[in-house]
Amino acid sequence: MSAAAAAGTWKLGDLEVNRIGYGAMRLTGNGMMGNSDGTPIDRDAAVGLLHSAFEQGVNHVDTAAFYFSPLRSANELIHRALSSWYGDVVVVTKVGPARGPSGDWLTMARPDQLRGQVEENLRQLGRDHLDVVNLRRDPGTASITEHFGALVELRQAGLIRHLGLSNVRPEHVTEALTIAPVVCVQNSYGLDWRRADESGLVDLCREQGIAFVPYFAVSGLRREAAASDEGDARVHAVARAHNATPAQIRLAWTLHRGPHVLAIPGTTNPAHLTENVAAGALRLTEGELASLDQPGEGSAEAPATDAR
Repeated sequence: MSAAAAAGTWKLGDLEVNRIGYGAMRLTGNGMMGNSDGTPIDRDAAVGLLHSAFEQGVNHVDTAAFYFSPLRSANELIHRALSSWYGDVVVVTKVGPARGPSGDWLTMARPDQLRGQVEENLRQLGRDHLDVVNLRRDPGTASITEHFGALVELRQAGLIRHLGLSNVRPEHVTEALTIAPVVCVQNSYGLDWRRADESGLVDLCREQGIAFVPYFAVSGLRREAAASDEGDARVHAVARAHNATPAQIRLAWTLHRGPHVLAIPGTTNPAHLTENVAAGALRLTEGELASLDQPGEGSAEAPATDAR
């Protein structure tokens, strides 16, 4: 059994993936909110890191065409890695937000512009169809019917296999389910950032058999910013008990929220990648979970907007 399989598997439609995946945004050296800009790692090193993830059993990669910096494109790096890889990897991308060639953020794509975004992902990833496409909701948009309906048409045309949602509330999931199946929901969520618990979104996904895929599960309120020293004493205590790192405990806590919860931690550090994957094998006790479930000093509500 691969290291990534230790946490179990879940199906995105008919595509079975290990619950520990990989988020590709950090490969570009560019954070979506501008607080983690930096020089990206070497292209060959990035491809090697992706291959290492695949070798450890990671078969679910999160990306987007708008994950790019002046020097790197996450999609193009994934394309390069997959072109020299022998196994199956499910690639999940997202559409809705738009950036110009210079990286400036544009207005949310209209429903009739989503086909262009899907085709852009197809070109960059070198694929004939996309495994999963998440509609990334504009925080200012109340209804997602028109946008989601446009993606349903692209799925019927064979460009997309499965559909998901990102940055949504429970009512958006219910709205989408009246139109077509939803295989995953991506929202910010972690030990210090539990709006999806408060809204009932995590439970709704479980009830509907939908994968809940948190991002910022490790960084929490730091979002795209570089990792910093862990400030929660409870996390340190649990980490010592398991001879693990605080980041591993945060990932393990997230995975304990239910078998439908996946994780997509991103990193450019090979050692951190191995640690993230290994976190899927950690089994926290009921007492440890109860301690971590209590609001901590760093707990806070997520901002209403999020460009990721």
